[in-house]
Amino acid sequence: MPLDPKRKQQIIEEFATHKGDTGSPEVQAALLSEQIKNLTDHLKEHPHDIHSRRGLLSMVNRRRRLLQYLLKKDADRYKSVIEKLGLAK
Repeated sequence: MPLDPKRKQQIIEEFATHKGDTGSPEVQAALLSEQIKNLTDHLKEHPHDIHSRRGLLSMVNRRRRLLQYLLKKDADRYKSVIEKLGLAK
């Protein structure tokens, strides 16, 4: 389920570290979090959708690895992203 382009742009603007930033770990983790939220809602309605559940697990692991990388590189940036996303770490 792709993100709405307007919502995607809002997320990119909110988490970008500089103008034109679309690839920083902060932006990538924020976009993944939005997709995870949408897919979780989908799976509540369709609990037997095993293929989507597998994709969800893949996204969660990718976000986890991005956040681990960010923690290793810059703990302050990591803490601010975790706070903004409302994740418990």
